[in-house]
Amino acid sequence: MRNYVVLSLCLAAACSTAVADELKLPVESGEKGTVYVSPNVTSTEDSLNSKGAKVGVERPDGGKTFAGTDTSGPRPTYSAGGETGGKTSFSAEGFSDGKNNTGAKAGVKIKY
Repeated sequence: MRNYVVLSLCLAAACSTAVADELKLPVESGEKGTVYVSPNVTSTEDSLNSKGAKVGVERPDGGKTFAGTDTSGPRPTYSAGGETGGKTSFSAEGFSDGKNNTGAKAGVKIKY
């Protein structure tokens, strides 16, 4: 029960502030990395609405892999991707709704 209260407080705090990165709620953490859930939520006056989520693993070096669903559109969109860690990071993601909305994203992130 305590975990649900903490989760609710974290979601409420995240929805009430502007966040540059996506919200990541850790599920399990260890020396090899952190398993997290990143919900796609919107807040109303008295509740939170979930429109899908991503589940992923983030390693200590910043690398990550993830898979998720977004139900905010007329058809659910499914995605999967990954990112390498380090000072120069490469990322790739594929997504599809099974019909018209299909594509891929790729990028390079340089930290200095």
